[in-house]
Amino acid sequence: MHSMKQTLDSLPVDVVVMAAGKGTRMKSRLPKVLQRLAGQPLVQHVLTTAAHLQARSAVVITGHGAAEVEAALTASSPTTALQFVRQEPQLGTGHAVQQAVPALADDGLVVILSGDVPLTQADTLQALIAASGGTRLALLTIEFADPTGYGRIVREGAQVKAIVEQKDASDAQRAIREVYSGIMAVPARLLKPWLARLDNRNAQGEYYLTDIVKFAVADGVEVVAHTIEDALQVAGINSPVQLAQLERAHQLRQAHTLMEQGVRLQDPARLDVRGQLACGQDVEIDVNCIFEGQVSLGEGVRVGAHCVIANCTIAAGAVIHPFTHIDGEKLGVSVGEGALIGPFARLRPGAQLAAEVHIGNFVEVKNSTLAKGAKANHLAYLGDATVGERVNYGAGSITANYDGANKHRTVIEADVHIGSNCVLIAPVTIGAGGTVGGGSTITKSTAPGALSVARGKQVSVANWARPEKKPKAK
Repeated sequence: MHSMKQTLDSLPVDVVVMAAGKGTRMKSRLPKVLQRLAGQPLVQHVLTTAAHLQARSAVVITGHGAAEVEAALTASSPTTALQFVRQEPQLGTGHAVQQAVPALADDGLVVILSGDVPLTQADTLQALIAASGGTRLALLTIEFADPTGYGRIVREGAQVKAIVEQKDASDAQRAIREVYSGIMAVPARLLKPWLARLDNRNAQGEYYLTDIVKFAVADGVEVVAHTIEDALQVAGINSPVQLAQLERAHQLRQAHTLMEQGVRLQDPARLDVRGQLACGQDVEIDVNCIFEGQVSLGEGVRVGAHCVIANCTIAAGAVIHPFTHIDGEKLGVSVGEGALIGPFARLRPGAQLAAEVHIGNFVEVKNSTLAKGAKANHLAYLGDATVGERVNYGAGSITANYDGANKHRTVIEADVHIGSNCVLIAPVTIGAGGTVGGGSTITKSTAPGALSVARGKQVSVANWARPEKKPKAK
């Protein structure tokens, strides 16, 4: 047993991903494997799983939309060494894997996956690899109450003797409920000669990968099955309806995982996690919230309904009121302890908010730092700004950070009060403790403690008669 484990540990894993299909039933110009589930292309989920297996390489077989698929996957900077081979024309699953043979080293264990089966878990594939042991052909199987359309597993005791496709199956074989998932693990040194022996003498006129089972049996190689019960892990996508069903099933599973960790979800059926969501203790999330990219919620964070939150860190005790939009993109966003954000607020990349900052309704913050206790409670814009502690930033005020060619920074020092409807034209510094009168346009830096007012002098005309409409001519 020990020697087998050593063999397995030293046996490199090479993943082959079949991603050449057209996906006609998707009725989309986008290749099927680039359709999105939980915010990521289907095939990206498969490659992420390959990375979890610490695969030596991933060989992606492309066909329909090959250039688009290859460009998308190359841009996603995979952690596994990626190679592409093309299958043109598409003559079946066996023909597809034949195209990968030149890219596969003889010393590896080949794990064959489908680019449209996104939710297979790494531990399932580890068990399949262990079942192969570097010497056997191991198939991932599942039992279905209704196995219609799937290749049936024909056994003699524990040994698998054949996989029979639906169209080639006898009535007795069609009654078998154990089916092949499309996923297998097989040593490359055995796989290559078997692929060379495939023919297309069947009802579809295609080269079936599943025919290698009968070659293994004929060659005296053990064929074993690793059977799972979780249908989500082997579910493929062929239509928008199936994609939506799998999305909801996947999201519900993620919601249950979060609740098991102690997160309070108002309604687990109304949550979308399209990335990584990490939660501290006693986090509360209301309905219809979407989380994308990397999001971290500290202890006791409360997220109101209908928020979209991406690529940000929210510290303990912060409250995100409903309809808030946060997206840190590559720069990230951080929200400090006990901060209050929203409703209807927008935090853009580079927004760095310290503890107890208040960002109110219809306030937008971009590439700006706000120190402890600073407040911008309504209808305001802070872009490329450095805001000190306890600043009160008035309604309708903006930093004019862009001169038409370049961005400039505004510095608002501690304890400044900015009145309503002010324009701070960067680059400019408002000195500590200063006050800017409402309606001012500030173009020059101000001294600490100063009152700065820059607006037209008020003129009042007594007893002024407002113009009246002339009566319409009859």
